[in-house]
Amino acid sequence: MAEQKRTPRSNSKNKVQPVTDYGRIQPQAPELEEAVLGALMIEKDAYSLVSEILRPESFYEHRHQLIYSAITDLAVNQKPVDILTVKEQLAKRGDLEEVGGPFYITQLSSKVASSAHIEYHARIIAQKALARELITFTSNVQSKAFDETLDVDDLMQEAEGRLFEISQQNMKKDYTQINPVIAEAYQLIQTAAARTDGLSGLESGFTKLDKMTSGWQRSDLIIIAARPAMGKTAFVLSMAKNIAVNYRNPVAVFSLEMSNVQLVNRLISNACEIPSEKIKSGQLADYEWQQLDYKLRDLLDAPLYVDDTPSLSVFELRTKARRLVREHGVRIIIIDYLQLMNASGMSFGSRQEEVSTISRSLKGLAKELNIPIIALSQLNRGVENREGEEGKRPQLSDLRESGAIEQDADMVCFIHRPEYYKIYTSQDGTDLRGMAEIIIAKHRNGAVGDVRLRFIGQFTRFQNPEDDMVIPQPVDGGGGLLVSKMNMESDGSVPPPADFAPQTDNPFGGVGTDGPLPF
Repeated sequence: MAEQKRTPRSNSKNKVQPVTDYGRIQPQAPELEEAVLGALMIEKDAYSLVSEILRPESFYEHRHQLIYSAITDLAVNQKPVDILTVKEQLAKRGDLEEVGGPFYITQLSSKVASSAHIEYHARIIAQKALARELITFTSNVQSKAFDETLDVDDLMQEAEGRLFEISQQNMKKDYTQINPVIAEAYQLIQTAAARTDGLSGLESGFTKLDKMTSGWQRSDLIIIAARPAMGKTAFVLSMAKNIAVNYRNPVAVFSLEMSNVQLVNRLISNACEIPSEKIKSGQLADYEWQQLDYKLRDLLDAPLYVDDTPSLSVFELRTKARRLVREHGVRIIIIDYLQLMNASGMSFGSRQEEVSTISRSLKGLAKELNIPIIALSQLNRGVENREGEEGKRPQLSDLRESGAIEQDADMVCFIHRPEYYKIYTSQDGTDLRGMAEIIIAKHRNGAVGDVRLRFIGQFTRFQNPEDDMVIPQPVDGGGGLLVSKMNMESDGSVPPPADFAPQTDNPFGGVGTDGPLPF
């Protein structure tokens, strides 16, 4: 019998698989790189179309990076860009032979007829470069995540910082023809004209300050600075309460110095007009419990969002701020305070450089979200070393750690309380006890000047000087007690109503007409 030849059965497992199944090639477009470089050498104005899109490292092939660097050198020095000048520049840099000699340069220019699609091609090259950068970034993060000797929190900060750098490098905004901008500006003017208060921005609740600023303007970075004990936090909390409670505009407060509970305790003292020491100790008189019960309703359900993340980074802030604006319609962000922020994940030569990056990032975030951002800032000790009433007034040069804060800010305001320095009377004879000056030292889009507010320290509260405090009587049926400043006790506290009889029931049982508090 003839021996039958066995035909081996086809087995898919034995087939040789394409290399692409085992590995991936990095994103690249060598043909487009050649086309762009060739177009740059045949049309003199082509470089201006791609200069903001491409960098030497945007090219995948090393020789293309060298050629584009040479073209950039020529363009920056306002020299013509063509085959001959590029050859000469590469020779001067010692890179001509490395790129393939004169023949390769000539070959590049012969592959294209015009620069008609150079901008489109350049954007594809830039996208490929960004994809490669992200691949490198994620690979490094993955490798470090497997290293158990590294702290995960530190790794997250580093990763966030590097991702921020990548996004900043590739964040480009194109120019806009003026017509749509005029239309938008005209609409804003019409909106401002329709308002009875004459303001174009977000009102703070401080009448004279709002008149001078026209309200806090969209996309502005406002720095409010003072020495310790001047009442920076009290000022912004009073303003946040006005905006969120009185005007029902959503506000976000990032407190890097105090916890959420400490911050809310100050708000309770402010809104309920009960001394902060009593709020902390809980030693309230019966009528003050009733007052707390009644006035606390104003804070409940207020569109006020607080975050007490310690050592907040600018990258965390960006993420949280975008979410607050998107999900809750937040119209203003307050940061207490700037010097406690960090830009971890990025390397700096000094703390001044880091603060400069933080202030620049805050300004960029205000523009991106199109809302005002208010950041508190410390002042250096220069104020303490100066003599006299005028010497104690803060100056722009007193801003701590970085002159970039002054440069980036659209407005810089100082809080000055002469009473703190035992200055009780102004030069014009005005009584300064219990008064604070808000000094607008820089105003990019308006006037500078001073505004006086009343400061009530025990309530951690700023208010208009002409305002009296209205405190509801803690008795059934509501009503209110108008307390002028002359009727206060010597310590600034508010006396109980003469006809008030304290109740013996649980003060949180609710005495207002709306029933008990919902908690």
